[in-house]
Amino acid sequence: MNRIQRGETLAGLSVIKHETEAVIIDDPQSLSKVLTALQRAETLARPEIARITGLGRALVAKHVDLALKLKLISDGEFGSSTGGRNPRLLEFNKNSGFLLVAELGATGMTIAKSDLLGNLGDTCEIPIDISIGPEKVLLELEKIFDSLVAKESIPLWAIGIGLPGPVEFATGVLMSPPIMPGWDRYALRQRMERKYQTPVWIDNDVNLMALGEAATNPDSKNSELLYIKMGTGIGAGIVSNQKLHRGAQGSAGDIGHIAISDHTEIVCRCGNIGCLEAFAGGAALARDAKLAAEAGRSAFLAERLKRNKTLSSKDVTDGAKNGDAWSVDAISQAGRQVGKVLATIINFYNPSLVVIGGGVSSAGDLLLAAVRESVYRRSLPLSTRDLEIRLGEEKDVIGLRGAAEMILAELFTPELMVQWASKGQPTLPIQY
Repeated sequence: MNRIQRGETLAGLSVIKHETEAVIIDDPQSLSKVLTALQRAETLARPEIARITGLGRALVAKHVDLALKLKLISDGEFGSSTGGRNPRLLEFNKNSGFLLVAELGATGMTIAKSDLLGNLGDTCEIPIDISIGPEKVLLELEKIFDSLVAKESIPLWAIGIGLPGPVEFATGVLMSPPIMPGWDRYALRQRMERKYQTPVWIDNDVNLMALGEAATNPDSKNSELLYIKMGTGIGAGIVSNQKLHRGAQGSAGDIGHIAISDHTEIVCRCGNIGCLEAFAGGAALARDAKLAAEAGRSAFLAERLKRNKTLSSKDVTDGAKNGDAWSVDAISQAGRQVGKVLATIINFYNPSLVVIGGGVSSAGDLLLAAVRESVYRRSLPLSTRDLEIRLGEEKDVIGLRGAAEMILAELFTPELMVQWASKGQPTLPIQY
């Protein structure tokens, strides 16, 4: 491989000096389009790139040549002919580097590595209570990261992390997370940058689930989607026109704190009363289950409480699957409450797809039926005419896939790409 050095930047042109020649990125927008098209499809012929990007063939040829010189793509096999010579396919170099991705939840975290197309490998899940604070949690995370790095002979390109709390995306800073004591404004990005010397992106976990769902199901009918996570808390990821909508500061979709009641006896962990997740989230189900077990209203939950000394939302979903009357009613009620809020959002946003994931979604069709009933009863006919509402996959890794998608989407923006393309891989310092 040619040794690449960053050259002088003049008048917006990124000059890249190889041992034998200088390469100039004078049109980062077009180069970004070409690389993004190949990254999404893995292999394409030049005419297909022109069709997808809308660029002229001469412009495509110019930027393909540039990408080849930068070792970001390579020539592949010959494709099928549509008349004339068989076209040479171009391949995105998915194994030029790898990504580290992690999704932290209230009671555990899932970690994996990814190639540069978002394909996951070496996935592992470990239980941990996020409320024990960042130092202890991150030490465990870094042990897994270190083991994954040690296995690789190719460079680490970037790290992506999802967290169960509000994240200011531009800075990667957690802002007053209700279920994460000690994490407020914790310098997570800076810590990971120092240790791994690579760019780091951080986002709310449900945003990454939405990104992962959009990447896994890229059909155009899913270009407007909501991903609802019903876990310990409740949140929503919003994809509009195939792009994640984060809002001005990154807090869009925090539907768990929409007020649905004026009752003052139940206070949400955010400090307010009447929040959706205080009535329908996993923590609320666990709280109410303990009261039901102690009051003798559920023999199933009473036995679980006696055996385990505590109850979780999983005990409630297990109870519902086993026909426990109280658990069935609790899951149905939670689904109806979420459905009421969803109906308002659907009338406002008009998505084509709603996916319900998170731990509580393991209740399955019982929960789904309750959500659908409220949505269809309270939404306008036009907004639900072609709407699909379905459950996410149990124990899926959609958030990890979303973390990889987040990284790749950021790396291949024109603004960031010109900062690292000259080096052959992303390195620090970088202006996010």
